[in-house]
Amino acid sequence: MASRPTRSNEHLVHVGFGNFVSMSKVLAIVTPSSAPIQRMIREGKRDHLIIDSTSGRRTKGAVVLDGGKIMLVAITPEAVAGRVSGSRRGQVGD
Repeated sequence: MASRPTRSNEHLVHVGFGNFVSMSKVLAIVTPSSAPIQRMIREGKRDHLIIDSTSGRRTKGAVVLDGGKIMLVAITPEAVAGRVSGSRRGQVGD
């Protein structure tokens, strides 16, 4: 399932391994390859602001949430964006 609406009309998007993120909380979906993003992740780990949903896999994307939290995901930002756009069109897929 790519996404599912909640009672308050928010959309939860599947980001792998049974984990979902509320799109109303997402500020950006980025690749962790650039130095500034790596620095943000390093500082987030130090400040306990990281939500690691990779299940031990390689981090391919970082979802920046409001409130300063960063969710690490094992799927690419393109895949997350595809799931979001697919859910907006009413398609369901993994």
